[in-house]
Amino acid sequence: MRFEGTQSYVATDDLTLAVNAAVTLQRPLLVKGEPGTGKTRLAQEVAQALKKPYYEWHIKSTTKAQQGLYEYDAVSRLRDSQLGEEKVKDIANYIVKGRLWECFSCEEQPVLLIDEIDKADIEFPNDLLRELDQMAFYVYETRQTVTARHRPIIIITSNNEKELPDAFLRRCFFHYIRFPDRDTMQKIVDVHFPDVKKTLLKEAMEVFFGLRDLPGLKKKPSTSELLDWLKLLMSDDIDPAVLRESSSKKSLPPLYGALLKNEQDVHLFERIAFMARRSN
Repeated sequence: MRFEGTQSYVATDDLTLAVNAAVTLQRPLLVKGEPGTGKTRLAQEVAQALKKPYYEWHIKSTTKAQQGLYEYDAVSRLRDSQLGEEKVKDIANYIVKGRLWECFSCEEQPVLLIDEIDKADIEFPNDLLRELDQMAFYVYETRQTVTARHRPIIIITSNNEKELPDAFLRRCFFHYIRFPDRDTMQKIVDVHFPDVKKTLLKEAMEVFFGLRDLPGLKKKPSTSELLDWLKLLMSDDIDPAVLRESSSKKSLPPLYGALLKNEQDVHLFERIAFMARRSN
């Protein structure tokens, strides 16, 4: 089976090509791109489209690679030994399986999301190299080797907060999700809001892409923020003329808090708009 996108997820041709190439090569797919471009959701949609079990491992700054394999709960074992519990004799009762172990044990090929790998320590990717290569790891406490029944389809996301090691990059198929152009954005909006008024959408898109084109913007509004804004505009039944007027007068659009997420960008817009009005 090949991934071609889903009814709820608009995948461009180059993205579907990247997903299918990674599956064919049996390599992790490393996905980068602006926040809000659908990186995290991609793995869910691939699992849905290919009808495969889905697992996710969200990475934090404190996450260690070992946690993805397993953890030994020594504290619980000590407590149980003090209480005279019978299960304390078997150390396997205190081995907590991680996401990779769960994937390796799956009876059919699963999809695994490793989300925001760049949040972790710089050594985190290197610590997973052997496991991702050999699809196996050793459990020292029980002296057993866990081997994957099926090689998972692994999708890894990164927001470029840290550079990833070359040895890790070499083992991945890489794809950068470009920000959608207007035609692609139209398709995305149509999926989420098929009943949106065409005039409202036209004016909203003009405002949205106009904001994204502002030089010096600290955080450009993303796809998810456009969808949130459209939902608010439809909910409040905003007249498209109001958006057209805000564009012509170069003033902040209604409900701009869904698009601009910090005061620096609001002040920047106001300064640029003021200068534009003066020049006219």
